[in-house]
Amino acid sequence: MKMVMIAYNEAIDEEVMEILHSCTLKNYTKIKGIFGRGDASGAHLGNDIWPGRNNLLFISIEDKDSKDLILGIKELRKKLGKEGIKAFLWNLEEVT
Repeated sequence: MKMVMIAYNEAIDEEVMEILHSCTLKNYTKIKGIFGRGDASGAHLGNDIWPGRNNLLFISIEDKDSKDLILGIKELRKKLGKEGIKAFLWNLEEVT
C-alpha cells in the first residue's frame, strides 16, 4: 500500500477531484482551507496581503493504482503551472 498526499491551491479543487474520479478512487481524506507557501506558487495565507488557501488530500492506495494517480497529478501540474499542486508518495506499513 501507498499513501499519496496532494497539496494544492483551493482554486483547482474541481480539477483535482476529477483526477480522483478518472482513477476510480472513491476514498480519501480532504483537509480544506490550509495555509502554506511554495517556491512556485508563493504564499497562501488567506489574508489581504497573501490571499488564497490550499487543500490537502490523503489517499491510501494500492501500489499499482498509485502510478495512474501520480501521472494525473503530473499532467495537471504541467497544464496549470503556477496554480500550485504537488503530490508526495510514501509506503504504508500497516492499514487497520
